[in-house]
Amino acid sequence: MIISTYNSPEWLRKVLWGYLAQSEADFEIVIADDGSTAETGALLASFQGRFKFPLVHVWHPDDGFRKTVILNKAIAESSTDYLIFSDGDCIPRRDFVATHLGFREAGYFLSGGYYKLPLDLSREVTEDDVLGGRVFDLAWIWKRGKRRSLKDLKLAVGNPAMARLMNAATTTRPSWNGHNASGWKRDIVAVNGFDERMRYGAEDREMGDRLAHRGVRSKQIRYSAICVHLEHDRAYVLDSHLEANRLIWTATRQRRLAYTDFGISKTNGE
Repeated sequence: MIISTYNSPEWLRKVLWGYLAQSEADFEIVIADDGSTAETGALLASFQGRFKFPLVHVWHPDDGFRKTVILNKAIAESSTDYLIFSDGDCIPRRDFVATHLGFREAGYFLSGGYYKLPLDLSREVTEDDVLGGRVFDLAWIWKRGKRRSLKDLKLAVGNPAMARLMNAATTTRPSWNGHNASGWKRDIVAVNGFDERMRYGAEDREMGDRLAHRGVRSKQIRYSAICVHLEHDRAYVLDSHLEANRLIWTATRQRRLAYTDFGISKTNGE
């Protein structure tokens, strides 16, 4: 598991509770920390010894939004051949890791989705709510004021067979989503990981397109691998970064690039 975070220890604590509750315990967690203060380090220290393997904390100094850089460092630090990616604001359902492992297949990456909670309810979530699975219970969510919508289907589909049917029926294109995706480390390294020129905005999907251009196919599991997204502010979203990312992503798609010179391996002289 590679989990990205930045100065959100309250949310990260709730997410780690979710990984303590997993039905599959045979996994390593690598925290890709984009420059958080010592509070996050202290939180991770408090969780050491509670998982099968030690938590790995990969950190670099804060210099703005550099999620792609720290993710590449986390990939390099990982010790397994299969990598699941999520964010430090996404609580995984009890079968999250097991589902990704169950659907993995050579030549594919997996594309999951998320169910978003409003800010007030995100703050309300307790350890018991996560460990007991209530945070994934629609009746519990509705009782706390969240309006009903078609997106509730992500939590309503509890039967694995029905989830597979919904995965097949959805018109949403399976893309690499930073909050819920997985793939073989060899494939990710082959495209050189994330493009470190990119700040916030489609930086995950751009890598997914390079994987596709290399011949790695995508598999939809948005109704099978479930995580709940905790709401928060996004002060790091800048129009200039979005535009710069758009140009890089457009070039990737138009030229069908399967490799970046600005990734894990620095072949651009930097």
